[in-house]
Amino acid sequence: MEINLNHVDYIQVGVTSQKTMKLLPAIGRKATQKVAVADHDGVLTCFGMKKGEAVPVFKTLPGQKISRLELGGAQGTPQEKIFVSCGSEVRGFTKKGKQFLCFEANLTESINAMHVSGADLFVCASYIYNHYCDCKDQDYYLSGDKINDIVCLPVETVGRTVPILACQDRVLRVLQGSELLYDVEVPGPPSVLELNDKDGGKEGEEVLYGTADGKLGLVKITESSHVSKWEINNDKRRGGILCIDTFDLVGDGVRDILVGRDDGTVEVYVLDSSNEPILRFEHVLSESVTSIQGGCVGKENYDEVLTTSYTGWVTGLTSEPQQMEAGPGEEVKMSKETQAKVAALRSELEQLQVKVLQGREKYQQSSQSSTAVSTVPVFSVNDKFTLCQDDASYSLTLEVQTAIDNLLLQSDVPIDLLDVDKNSAVVSFSECDSEQPNGNFLLATYRCQANTTRLELKVRSIEGQYGTLQAYITPRLQPKACQVRQYQIKPLSLHQRTHSIDQDRPVNTLSLVGQFSFAEIHSWVVFCLPEVPEKTPAGDNISFYFHNTFLGTQLEATYCKGEAHFKSDNISTISILKDVLSKEATKRKINLNISYDINEDSVSHTLTMIHPKLEYQLLLAKKVQLIDALKELQVHEGNADFLIPEYHSILDESAHLLEEYKKQPAHLERLYGMITDLFIDKFKFKGQNVKTKVSLLLEILDNYDLNSLMDFFNEV
Repeated sequence: MEINLNHVDYIQVGVTSQKTMKLLPAIGRKATQKVAVADHDGVLTCFGMKKGEAVPVFKTLPGQKISRLELGGAQGTPQEKIFVSCGSEVRGFTKKGKQFLCFEANLTESINAMHVSGADLFVCASYIYNHYCDCKDQDYYLSGDKINDIVCLPVETVGRTVPILACQDRVLRVLQGSELLYDVEVPGPPSVLELNDKDGGKEGEEVLYGTADGKLGLVKITESSHVSKWEINNDKRRGGILCIDTFDLVGDGVRDILVGRDDGTVEVYVLDSSNEPILRFEHVLSESVTSIQGGCVGKENYDEVLTTSYTGWVTGLTSEPQQMEAGPGEEVKMSKETQAKVAALRSELEQLQVKVLQGREKYQQSSQSSTAVSTVPVFSVNDKFTLCQDDASYSLTLEVQTAIDNLLLQSDVPIDLLDVDKNSAVVSFSECDSEQPNGNFLLATYRCQANTTRLELKVRSIEGQYGTLQAYITPRLQPKACQVRQYQIKPLSLHQRTHSIDQDRPVNTLSLVGQFSFAEIHSWVVFCLPEVPEKTPAGDNISFYFHNTFLGTQLEATYCKGEAHFKSDNISTISILKDVLSKEATKRKINLNISYDINEDSVSHTLTMIHPKLEYQLLLAKKVQLIDALKELQVHEGNADFLIPEYHSILDESAHLLEEYKKQPAHLERLYGMITDLFIDKFKFKGQNVKTKVSLLLEILDNYDLNSLMDFFNEV
């Protein structure tokens, strides 16, 4: 069944956080629902639609930024009480706007996730989970990594309290009281959790999760273990998932899954006969979708998908037809209601234009006076810098509450800028002098088109070279203002956290012994590797596992107070760690005893892992070089019938080959660089300097053959 939904804007509030909009339960089965939405200005707004107009029910006074909004109420009654978290405080409001609760959770950090169930309140700060019953402390848990969201299985169905934490280290932590019951590994950092069918399904144990890298899944949480029901990969490379809801939009008696992503994509998945989700509807908004709900808002009997965007637009995708069609010679007649709405909008627009002109004149006059004081306009920036496993690149997403004028990127480490199809900004590069101390390796300016509020960029770094990438964001505001955001490029920047590694690979070991504390060695690991929690782990020792997203090699880090061991099947990884960690220890004047054990077999193993990538890139480069010559031959001869099938296919696929080659700038050079580093590092650990033989190595790479390359590594 085809789903047709039409876009309609209702109101705009301030900048919103994830999961800060809910629909209040309807009084009748098909009656319209009220909407509760909270923003960064600390304002909770509740409104309903009447004759096509948004009519406020209540609106609170501005205050501290609201980070979450949940509905609650006594078990077995309509969940129509509104709970909001601001700072470390939770406030409760009735559906009429009367405040009945102001509870201070006494957390040192702001609440970033919350769940309400009857008299139970579950709140999470960055690493801390707290459970309160009737505002009295019940349970406490310290998580090993940052908590992104929380949900609790319905007590009335499962008969016990089961909180589930979505944690940044790709794990759902299932709790029992103040103890960890078990972990559920998921394919990406989980950013949002939601009960399936709003009640966890028949047995109340089904939980939907969305990840920061755009994957969607359903898992069943039983008393002793979990069952993964299904999982959808992000093959189209859409944005990360920020919000999920379930609602029967199709009307077949089965709830559909509504998904909102950080690139503005809204998706509706319908379950087939085998309960597998199928994408049935897709719509792209211009901003990230922070909240999503299914219900009836605009007009009775017309269901819709209600969304809230980052800049506070409350938007509906409604099943109500929004346009009228007329046949030849006919006129479309607007209803009196529509005519009144158009007249009101025109009047409002004229008033706003007058206000803008008056404001400009006032500003010009005040700026010319001797006592003029210019204030810098404050604007909110939502940014995300994440490693993409698919193509071993970093995605930098910047979203501003007003239109972006331009963006300047500056880096003091060598990085490549990759093409992003969704990016329509015009980029220009400035010359850099990287030889100077604190010199630049990259200076790029993006000039944005009008009304661009969101920009997505991709960069690829080189492991072993570390520093800072800075983004200078200038919006279209007067007076001109700029915000600077910094992103650390780490020494092992292409490594990603994983939960298990292949123990059968040949490994090289680096061991450190010295007078360092557990907190100090952890801070060094945080400095070297991404996706490591900044907070020192609980306990006396810890093990982390990583895999290189570019090469597929792996790393195991195990450390405690005074001792650390690193194992990797790539000598270059061990070499980078040795250099960086000894440098960090020297800065702190800590004497380190460094030892290493190099496995010769690991070199041929790493070269074998590089082989398919290098072979593919060499073949791609060779094909691209032939395209112009083959096209010239085709034009000269009038056809290409005389060409062999291989050249025929190159001509047929020329557009695809050029696009692929364009997407992979400096890919071949990057692989050459990795093999060169491996060659130098292998002999560095033996105390030999082989930099003079690099030219011979490059000659072998130009006439590439894996066996010849391995022989060269062994003969030198």
